[in-house]
Formats: sequence, structure tokens, C-alpha cells
Amino acid sequence: MRLIRGIIKHKFFFALNILGLSVAMGAFMMIVQYTHFERSYENFVPDGDRIFRVSLESYSNNQLLTSTAENYPGVGPAMMEIAGVDSYARLYNLGYKNNVIITNEELASPVAIKQKNFLYADSAFLPMMGYPLSEGDVTTALASANTAVITREFASIYFGNEDAIGKTLHMHDDDENDEVVRVTGVLEAIPKNTHLKFDVLFSYKTLLNTTRQNRPGYAQRVHDRFEGWSRNDMYTYVHTTPGADIVSIEAQLPGLVKRFRKDNMNAGEKTVLHLQPLRDIHLKSKLAEEWEANGNENSVSYLLIIGIFVLIIGWINYVNLSTARAMDRAKEVGVYKVMGAFRHELVLKFLAESAIVNALSMVISFAMISAALPAFNSISGLSLDVDDLVAPWFLGLSAILWLVGTCLSGFYPAIVLSGFKPSTVLKGKLQRTSHGSFLRKTLVVAQFTASVALISGTLIIYRQLNHMMNGDIGMNVDQIMVMSRPGIGAPRSGKNSMDEFRNNLKSNPAIEAVTGSSTIPGMLREYKNGVKKYGASEEREVSLRLNSMDYEFNDVFNMKVLAGRVFSTAYPKDRDTSVVITESAVKALGFKNPDDAIGQTLTLVGWDWNPIIVGVVNDYHQQSFKERLEPALFYCDPYEGEYYSIKVKTKDLAAATAYAKTAWEKSFPGNPFQFFFLDDYFNRQYNNERQFGKLFTVFAVMALLIGVSAFSDLHLTLLPNAQRRLESEKF
Repeated sequence: MRLIRGIIKHKFFFALNILGLSVAMGAFMMIVQYTHFERSYENFVPDGDRIFRVSLESYSNNQLLTSTAENYPGVGPAMMEIAGVDSYARLYNLGYKNNVIITNEELASPVAIKQKNFLYADSAFLPMMGYPLSEGDVTTALASANTAVITREFASIYFGNEDAIGKTLHMHDDDENDEVVRVTGVLEAIPKNTHLKFDVLFSYKTLLNTTRQNRPGYAQRVHDRFEGWSRNDMYTYVHTTPGADIVSIEAQLPGLVKRFRKDNMNAGEKTVLHLQPLRDIHLKSKLAEEWEANGNENSVSYLLIIGIFVLIIGWINYVNLSTARAMDRAKEVGVYKVMGAFRHELVLKFLAESAIVNALSMVISFAMISAALPAFNSISGLSLDVDDLVAPWFLGLSAILWLVGTCLSGFYPAIVLSGFKPSTVLKGKLQRTSHGSFLRKTLVVAQFTASVALISGTLIIYRQLNHMMNGDIGMNVDQIMVMSRPGIGAPRSGKNSMDEFRNNLKSNPAIEAVTGSSTIPGMLREYKNGVKKYGASEEREVSLRLNSMDYEFNDVFNMKVLAGRVFSTAYPKDRDTSVVITESAVKALGFKNPDDAIGQTLTLVGWDWNPIIVGVVNDYHQQSFKERLEPALFYCDPYEGEYYSIKVKTKDLAAATAYAKTAWEKSFPGNPFQFFFLDDYFNRQYNNERQFGKLFTVFAVMALLIGVSAFSDLHLTLLPNAQRRLESEKF
């Protein structure tokens, strides 16, 4: 009861301590929730520590061409020969590579959806990853050709309240694929902590049972394409036996490459396969062709450090305020000692105070976190709810935090306060002793140093983000509307439809120019090829990033022409004979300057093509500023571009969008109209950095506020003592 009365008596002091500790604990625990989620990817997979993804590196003349998450279709079956590998699963990411439309045509008004999160999957994939089906058999759902598994969300979109099992879906894409499949399984929601977030799976055998099988020789080409070692565009996951020697397994991969790739390797080429632990992919993998932009292990660690900083600042605040009130509590200690209290009893009393303050702070911090969850979810991109705050691991952490906080923030004040001698107190000499003074000054300096570090870190992050978001990438990406080419129909032979679409758009004054290209800035796919001067030796071959360019490409993207020209309808042979290269490609190929490159002939290795350089343009960033700038080559292709980019006028944005929709539906009936703006698309690469920047700033500001309030509270606490000391000295 005395303890409670003491807290009530000094309620302002305890309120300050509880408020500071509550904010510090709340900030720390929110950061822990974020870091726990980021590090929990694939933890739901039953044998996640025994599953590995096969990655691939391609070299030409000892120069790295690509480092990718995809590999050859034949890798999985071949690895079954290696001791320690007991199963494999391949995934073909067609939803990303092609423009896929999946339709329920059984309705009076067909439901057609452009599917980006669409994969072909081996039947072993679902059991390997531990996905349960709410409908269907997980072991056989993808065992046959022309079968599909869809999520509950898309089962409702396609079929409403009807049972999805046994229903059919029709898939078209821009590569002339045309498949009808039967739904054999329904998945509940895909866990958020996975790097593979899909909506629709078709069985892998469907790839081998394509509707074009009746064409002469096509069946063999399909088999080579999806079971062989010619093209590396397949995700492969392998499941290992308990206790398998992963180093030994990886050491046998070069033998498989040598054995199966020998007929597909040009001189000077080399392929290297690696095994990536499944649970390392999200935070540690930075390869091309990733399913999604991965997280950053360093960012997660930095945020955790900030959380620890905030917590320590809160505890320092408590220690400083407690020791600063030494004069006020000296008489209390003196009375207790005169009454016969032992020092260990006083230590326990002050530790009990600390325990109560930390417990109340913990309760209040839980209330703060619950109230702040919507805002925190918006900033962090998570979907936490109150249930996450009562998870066993989180409650256990909270208990440990309370215990550690009680000891760290209460032990030193308890030792200092319980050590006062009644004679010292009665003589008024307490303030001239060194009790608490040196440590308090040290802690204040530490608090100030931490605050300066956080301010500096915030400014650095802001400048980096500002540079990435607003820097010149070498192409115009503002006010450009982009849509993927249609999936239904035959765009590769649809010259008339494309011309109609382009001409309709250009007739509207709100639209400035229209172009088609095989890729756009921000695409993470690797289009690279070996290129050399015509007649040069293989040692002079360099790797260039490839992109297509039509006649209006530069009207949309506004690249600087450094020498020569870009493609033009005035030169009808451009499509067959001409290329445009970037400035860094000039240097890589060994030309003196851009003008020196004009009119020179190149060889594209493996293409049987020797085009002439007709233009040189400035360098540009295909990917973010985080990646190195790469030399590039553009070839002329007016009709096979996978992306249609439309430059619109700012004032007429709504009108341009409405008109584009009308023109699309007229030229490409049956294809859903979907678009995005290129600047937003390009800046998606910085989502992790923006999240990190926001979180860093929010928690840094919280730490600074705690620090500032601590200095203010300390000043208010020490001021009366200083006044009393001055009065005593005058007297």
C-alpha cells in the first residue's frame, strides 16, 4: 500500500515515466512485428529447411550475362539422379511472360480476367509447399493435363456461389496459346509471407498437351521446349531428404550441365547452377526474373536497431528521471533506514516501482499499438490485426521485455537511492556527492548522440529516396499510359488491328504519340544477348540488353540522339537491317565515339543476323538506380511489341483514358482494358525503400520526441533541486 501511495503522491513523475516508456515499448514492438513478418517467409512450409530453388548464372567469355532465378526445364528431372534429392517441382511463370486472359465462357456474360499471377505447376508443387485444398485432392489435382487449381477469391469471381470443381476455364494469350481446363482444386487464401503469390495454377502437363500438337513436328518441339535444356525460363524447386549433404548435391550440378547442355552450348559459354534455401529467397535473393520484388535483409536489420535505440532511449529516460529525483527521495530513504530498513529491502522496493511502471507502460503500449495498427499497416504494407498482438511468441516477447526493462531501468536507480546515508541527507550534502551524477551525464550524452544519429540517418535516407524517385533515368516516363498487348486474338499477325488502334488514338488531340516495344523501363526481365563487331573474334563479344523500337518510340520516350538517327518509315529496310545502340554500348563494342559507330556492322550471336548501326542514343536505366547502368541495343519492330505506350497531355488525362478504352475495345474485342502509368510502374521498384524510409522516419521521430521530452522532464526535475541548492549556499 505504501508503494501505491508513493506512486499517487508523485503521480506527475510516474506519468512522465509511463508515457515515455509506453511510446518506446510500443515503437519497439511494432518494429518487432514488422521484422518478424519479414523473416517469417515460407515458415509455414512443413519442410522449408529442406527445399531449395535452383538458380542459374550464364557466362560468355568469362563475362556474366545473367544471374536469374529461372533455369532449364530438364534440371528438375535430371537432379532426381542425385542422392539426397527426393522430389522436384517446376513452375512456368506464363502470367508474367505473356499477356494471359482466362475466361469463364459458360456464363451468358463471360467473365474475362487478365491474369498476372498465373503459373503452370508440376503436380508435386502443392504437396511440397504444404498447401491444403479446401476442395479437391492436393496430390492429384494437377496430375493430369488440362486441369487447374484456383484460389477461393477467383473461384468466387469466376463462378459466384456455385461449386467450382468440374467447371471449365478458357485461357488465351498473345503467344497463340489456347487451352481449356477443368477446375480440380480450390485453395484458400495464399499466405502473405510467401514469395510466390499466385491466383491460378494449370497443370504442367497441359504445356505438353497443347492444342497445337497436331502441327507437323510440333509435339517434339514442345517436348524439347518444356522438358529439355534449351531455354532457361523455368522455376525449379527441389526437396531433399533429411540430413542430405547440400554441398555434395551442388557439387554434382556442373556434371549435369556438361552432360545435358553440351549440344546447346556455343564456344565460350558457361552455365552455373546454384541451390538457394527456400527461406532465404525473400530477404537475400537479388536475381533477375524473381516472382516479386524481394525484401532487404539490411533494411530489416536497420529497423530492428532503430527499435532497440528507441527502447533504450525510453529506459535511459526512466533512469535519468529516477536518479534526478534523488533529493526528493533522500528523506524517504533516510526515514526508512532510521526505522530499521535494510538496503536490500529498499532495493526490492525501488525494483517493485520499476516493475509497476514497466507493467503499466506495457499495457498502455498495447493499447497504443491496437489504435495505431491501421496507420502502421498502411505504412509497412502489412495486414496485422489484434490477433497478432496475442500470438504466443509476441506475448512471450512482451513478458521478457517487461522483465528486462524492470531490471535495466530499475536496478541502477534502486542501488543509488538505497545507498543514501541518513547523515548525508540531514547535512544537505547529497547534491555535492557523485551519486548518479556521472552516469546521468553519460546517459544524457548517449541520448543526444543517438538522437543526432537518427536525424542524420533520416536525412540520408530522404536524399537517397528523392534521388531514386526523381532522378533522370535517361527516358521520359511521365504522362505515359501503358497497356499489355491483347491476349485474345492473334496480335503477331494483327497488323491491321494495331494500325487501327494506333490511328484511332492519334486522331485524339489529347494523345501525342503511340509506340510499341518488347519491354518498358522498370521491367525486371532479362533480355540480353552476346553482340560483337562483324568479323571480330569471340573474345570481343559483349553482353547487351535488347529492346525493340518502332517508328514513334522516341516521340514517346524522348531519348537524345547522339549520332545518326532513330528508325523511320522513310527507311523501309530498317526492320531487317538496322539497329540503334546506347552510348555505353559504343564504348563496350570498342568504337571511339558515337559518330565512329554509325554505319558499322554488328553480329548478334545466335541470331544469324548482321545489322548495321544507324543511330546512337543516350544511356538509360532499364531498372532502378540501385542497379548498374547497362549498355543496350534496339532493333526495329513496328508490330510485335508486348507493351503499348501512349503519351498523353496532362490537361486531358481523363479524356485520353476514356478515349483509349473505347479505341481498345473496338480494335481488340474480348480483351479486358487495363492500363498503368509508367512513372508509377517504374517507381514500384522502390516500394521496399519507400516502406523502409517511412518506417525509419516515423520511428526516428518517435525516438527524437522521447529524447526531447526526456531533456525537458529532466530540466523540470532538476530545476527545483538546483534552486534549493542555491538557496542553501546563500544561507
